Amino acid sequence: MVNRLDQPRELRRTIRPHYDPEAFGRMSERIARFLGTARFLVYLTVFIVVWVSWNMLVPRHLAFDPYPFIFLTLMLSVQASYAAPLILLAQNRQADRDRVQTEQDRLRAERDQAEIEYLTREIAGLRLALGELATRDYIRDELEHLAAEFRAAPGGTRPARPGPDDRR
Repeated sequence: MVNRLDQPRELRRTIRPHYDPEAFGRMSERIARFLGTARFLVYLTVFIVVWVSWNMLVPRHLAFDPYPFIFLTLMLSVQASYAAPLILLAQNRQADRDRVQTEQDRLRAERDQAEIEYLTREIAGLRLALGELATRDYIRDELEHLAAEFRAAPGGTRPARPGPDDRR
């Protein structure tokens, strides 16, 4: 091995296994999801009934776990000790997903609120603009007034156009 400063070091290979926390989390969720099903309860019940029946009904020399069922108790304890952390891990992952979903919902609600406020301002602006427009009744009244002035004018001459000060 060269130990000079002008030479690059050789790469050392590590023998550590690759650990993917997402893969482990997905697996734990699948296990936790299975542990919460009726199928698992049926399988576990059948397993325990077969275990107890075998050890109670077969001759003593064929029974592998006699009456106090110490080995069965040990197996169920080990299963429970593994199931609890797996369920907690699955719940933590679900809580993380819920937190992300809640944040996305909050951001979406803020965008929707901003859009609603914008549309409300636009509608208010349109209402103000419509209020400034001449309405049909106003135009009809003005036309009737002009027609009456035209009929009242002597000899059919047109009346002088009203100036800005003469308007009503």
